[in-house]
Parts: sequence; structure tokens; C-alpha cells
Amino acid sequence: MPDKGAPTPLAGLEETDRRFMAAAIRLSRSHLGLTAANPSVATLIVRDGRIVGRAVTAVGGRPHAEAQALEEAGALARGATAYVTLEPCAHHGRTPPCAEALVTAGVKRVVGAASDPDPRVSGKGYAVLRAAGIEVVEGVLADTAADLMKGYLIRSLRKRPEVILKLALSADGRIGVKGEGQVPITAEIARRQVHLMRAEADAILVGIGTALADDPALTCRLPGLEARSPARIVLDRHLRLALGSKLARTARDVPVLLTAAQDADAARRVALAEAGVNFLAVEAVNGQIALPELLEDLAARGISSLLVEGGAYTAEAFLAEDLVDRLCLFVGPGEIGPHGIASPVNPDHIPDGFTKLREARFGDDGYLEFARAH
Repeated sequence: MPDKGAPTPLAGLEETDRRFMAAAIRLSRSHLGLTAANPSVATLIVRDGRIVGRAVTAVGGRPHAEAQALEEAGALARGATAYVTLEPCAHHGRTPPCAEALVTAGVKRVVGAASDPDPRVSGKGYAVLRAAGIEVVEGVLADTAADLMKGYLIRSLRKRPEVILKLALSADGRIGVKGEGQVPITAEIARRQVHLMRAEADAILVGIGTALADDPALTCRLPGLEARSPARIVLDRHLRLALGSKLARTARDVPVLLTAAQDADAARRVALAEAGVNFLAVEAVNGQIALPELLEDLAARGISSLLVEGGAYTAEAFLAEDLVDRLCLFVGPGEIGPHGIASPVNPDHIPDGFTKLREARFGDDGYLEFARAH
């Protein structure tokens, strides 16, 4: 008599699919911030319970994960299952679409996670596979996969990058002290997490006030990940960034872009350009940079994820324009007091429309992450 507590074959298959998809999603994280306009997608080719091919979108965005994983699997791909964290592409370029590559390789099943909103792909990749007689299972750990590639999904749908607002605040909701530059709020473990966030972002942004007061480098300084520092953007209409600043002095090593107004001082522009700084032309409304238009221009450059690390003024500007998609709050155990600069948000006052995704501790520091539903 069969064991009534034993899982059915279908339940066992579902668990296997979830396990391999979770592994694929972990792999996809390895190239976040490195794949330009394309998302960081991972593919696993699994045969008889063993991974015979694995790949993630190559640095720069090509080749795609499916083609690389199939090449690694070779003849073992025939009859295997492919796990893909995003629906395989179906449109032709100079290389055949990934959906057709999976058909040609003879895979038996394709298990997908997130859906691709690109109209050239959406539903079409799976349709190609089904027309070839391949079994397709959609939506396995879809939310988890989509969360990692949220930048690509938002850029596809809204024509702007995902905006990730990161703030470090004291236990009494302060982010610093005016006129005192950088004030330590969190400890080393939390700061390393911030450097990891930088490594996974396409670009990082601060206001000129923060750039002048703190003289930040805004690079990733985790051992082995220094080369993954994102492009650095400063909201600086009047080109006030100092030539001796860390940003200007390292502009030839890691890109620096200043949002220069049309009437910015020409001599300053020349001097900064000679230091290796680049410029983003911006529009101004009532003396303030038009942030929606700036984000559109960044998306056109292939930037999908923008980490905003500016001070209270910059944070408030993005929040006021309803442009923040993700809030990442690091909360230190100490208090600054009433003379400190109040944070525009804190764990007890989160803007409407945000849902808490995760909570963690890094040493003595707390961490809360909230995301807006789109």
C-alpha cells in the first residue's frame, strides 16, 4: 500500500524545478551591473539531475546565457531541461534567438522564471518552444528572479532606470550633522554591504552638496570587486565639483558624469573635461534639475539601476517626484541628537505604496528594504 505521506511525482518535480531555478537565480546575480542594457540572466542545462551546462549573460550583454550554457552542454543538451531566469528571446538579430537555439539543441523541457515585458519577446519565446513540442513551465520563482532584474524590467516598461535610494540613519532618524562632513553612523559590516550594492548597480548618484561636504570616492572597495565600481553621477548644474576632489582625480579610472546646465561656466567645463570628467546636458525647472528627463537620458545610455546615495536634499527631490522604486535603510544603534539632519524617511515613516521586502542585521546595525509595487 503506498505511503500516503509520500510526495506525488508532480510535487517532487515541482520541488526539483524550484531547487534548480533557485540555483540559476543565484548565478544570475554574479553579473549584476555588468551586462549593459541587457539583463543579467542565467541558464542551467540539467540532465538526469546533473547540471551539464551553466552560464550567465556575458559582460557587456552578449552572448546571452542560453547560447553559452548550450555550448557548454554540447550533445548532453538533447533531452535535457533548461532553467532560464527570464523568458528566452524570440527576435532575430545577427544571431538566432535563444528560443530557437533551445529548439535546435533538442532540449525536452524549459522552465522559466520572470516574464520579459519587451514586446519583441513577451510570450513569443515560449510560443516558439511550445510550437516545437517542448514542454514549458512558466513562473517558477518568478518574483525572486524579477526582483534581481528589476532595473531591466522598469527600464523596459517606464523608460527609466530603477531608482534605489540608500540611506544610513541613526537610531533617532538622523543622517548626519550639517557642516561636519561624513559622520560615521554604521560599522564596517554594513559599509561592506553598501559596497556590494555599488558593485551590482549600473550607476551611483549624489548631489553636489554631498560631493563638496564629504569628498566621497563612490567606488566599490571590496577586495576583488574594485573593477565593478559603477559610473558616478553628480547633480551639479553649475560645475562646482573641485578639481582636487576624489571624484575628479579618479575620473579616468571610473567614469564621472556631471549634470551640467547649458549656461555652466565654460572654463570650468574645459578644466573638468581635461581631468577626464564627462557631462550630461540637463533641463532645469524653477532652478532645479528635471529629474524625470534626466532618468530618461540615463536609460537611453543603457543604465538600468541607479543607486542614489545623496544627502537629505537629493533624497527628498527623488521622493517628491515619486521616482524612488526601492528604499534601503541602514540603521545604526547610536543617536545623533536634535542638532542632526533629519532623514526624509525612517522605519516608522515609509511613503505609501512601499512594501517591506526584507529585514536583516549586519553586526550591530539594522537593515530594512522596501520596494514599490509596479
